[in-house]
Amino acid sequence: MYARCFKRVIDFSLSLCGIVVLLPVLLVLMIIGAVKMKGNPFFCQERPGLHEKVFKLIKFRTMTNERDENGELLPDEKRLIPYGKFLRSTSLDELPELFNILKGDMAIVGPRPLLVKYLPWYTEEQRKRHHVRPGLTGYAQAHGRNAVNWDEKFEMDIWYVEHVSFRTDAGIILDTIQAVLKREGISSETSATMEDFRDYCRSIGRTPRKGQE
Repeated sequence: MYARCFKRVIDFSLSLCGIVVLLPVLLVLMIIGAVKMKGNPFFCQERPGLHEKVFKLIKFRTMTNERDENGELLPDEKRLIPYGKFLRSTSLDELPELFNILKGDMAIVGPRPLLVKYLPWYTEEQRKRHHVRPGLTGYAQAHGRNAVNWDEKFEMDIWYVEHVSFRTDAGIILDTIQAVLKREGISSETSATMEDFRDYCRSIGRTPRKGQE
C-alpha cells in the first residue's frame, strides 16, 4: 500500500518543500558553478528509471570538459576539480534532482539511476532494481556509496525493492545524512568515481544480452 499510494505523495511533497527552502542555495551554486565550470553549471544525462523508461537526470556539474589532443575526454580524476570534489563529498551536486522527483521520474529513496549503456549487461535479477523509481539516495548509498563493489551494490538495490516501506525509507534517509556528514564512500578504491560496470562484467566473463550490445 505504501509503495503504490503514499510513497509518491510523500516524494512530491518533500521535493516541493525542498526546492522552496533550498532555492537560495540552488541559486548560489548555479552562479558559482557557472564560474568554476566556465559555462553551464548543470550536468544532464539520460538514465533508466521505473520499468527501464529513460528520463533526463539533472545534477550540478562536478567535472570539466577537458579533452586530450585527440578530442577525447580526460580521465575522471583529471577533470574532477576541487570544487567538484566538494560538491560530491557534501552531495550538493544531487540537489537539482529534486526537480526529477517533483516531476515523477525519481523518488527520494530508491536504487540510484545508473547509465543507459549498462542495461544490456544486467542479469534478470539485477533488472529488478527498475521495479521501483530510482532514488536521490538509496540503501547502497547509505551503506558504502561508491566504496562498495558492483555485486554488493546490486544486492542492496534488490533488497530494497523487496522491502519497500515507510520505515525502510526513513531509516535510509537517516543513514544517508550520517554518511554525508562523515563524507564516506565518495570514491571507489580504484577510481575517483565508480568503475565502469561493463568492464566489471567483462572481467567476470559476462556478455551483454543478445541483440542489445
